[in-house]
Amino acid sequence: MANTTSARKATRQIARKTEINKARRSLLRGSIRKVEEAIATGDRNAAMAALKQAEPVIMRAAQRGVVHKNNASRKVSRLTHRIAKLAK
Repeated sequence: MANTTSARKATRQIARKTEINKARRSLLRGSIRKVEEAIATGDRNAAMAALKQAEPVIMRAAQRGVVHKNNASRKVSRLTHRIAKLAK
């Protein structure tokens, strides 16, 4: 247990940030899941629409520090590549 006032405050701040980051991570995973489900159905237009909504969510998560920026870029790139393969 925290002993000093500043340590108690830090504990409160960490708890608050943890809840916020959990919500952001959940939103991130949900948006990626929607794109992957659209890809699985083979509907290119639905997949493109889902990616268009997911990309800002993914990049915002990187900006907020939920995931690393390279990780976010890699996710977007791989999803885009999988959608491009649907056209063939």
